[in-house]
Amino acid sequence: MVNEFEIKKQICDIGRRIYNRNMVAANDGNISVKLNDNEFLCTPTGVSKGFMTPEYICKVNAKGEVIQANPGFKPSSEIKMHMRVYEKRPDVGSVVHAHPIYATSFAIAGIPLTQPIMPEAVIALGCVPIAEYGTPSTMEIPDNLEKYLPYFDAVLLENHGALTWSTDLNAAYMKMESVEFYAQLLYQSKLLGGPKEFDEKNIEKLYAIRRKFGMPGKHPANICLNKGKLNCHNCGACEGEDYKQFPGYQYDFVGKNCDGADKKDNTADAELVANITKQVMAQLGMK
Repeated sequence: MVNEFEIKKQICDIGRRIYNRNMVAANDGNISVKLNDNEFLCTPTGVSKGFMTPEYICKVNAKGEVIQANPGFKPSSEIKMHMRVYEKRPDVGSVVHAHPIYATSFAIAGIPLTQPIMPEAVIALGCVPIAEYGTPSTMEIPDNLEKYLPYFDAVLLENHGALTWSTDLNAAYMKMESVEFYAQLLYQSKLLGGPKEFDEKNIEKLYAIRRKFGMPGKHPANICLNKGKLNCHNCGACEGEDYKQFPGYQYDFVGKNCDGADKKDNTADAELVANITKQVMAQLGMK
């Protein structure tokens, strides 16, 4: 069994990875690891995740209360959302929160990651919905997150960032990498004229591979969140209310209706991209 000090070193290593990959800026982001049902290690508030050492790491109980922390350090103010994941998902051993640029841009624009465009994303990640906005460090975020926990292993946080969880620290971090890679591919393929999606038959083949492998975690391969369909991708269940503010919201980002039918024209799609770009640039302080 790995001792606590080694786990603290691993947390620091993952912190450096998310910092070096531009998934966080300044003191953003937080990481936690479950030791047992009432002991958790987590990153402190107000420090850069790229420059942590083991003595920075705090220990909390299942309520997020401090068990141990060195002077000058206290647990992340976002520990509440981590604790909600652990409460509702006993299979989870680690949670990672970051602000990766492409994934966060989709979160700012109000667009979930639901397009089936590459086998790895369909098999290992599934759909990535958007949890409705909540004020950081309050109970709003965990409350808005809770309904997604039985069905997914990653979510976008509206106007905030991304949250991933898995059986252990490395797996939770790898899901964050996968979310960002998926978002970047989707964005860039759209600029090239639009990605080509898998049809329902090929999606089901990929779902079958996941079931055959017995991969850990939750995944909408078996049932879709709201519709009760076998094919989660493109059913429209992951779309939040804010998605509807964009022209052509009745179509997904790839040019398909939510029922999988081809979109009749590209006018709304072009307007959608223009509005997304405008909002993202405004959030980034760019004209």
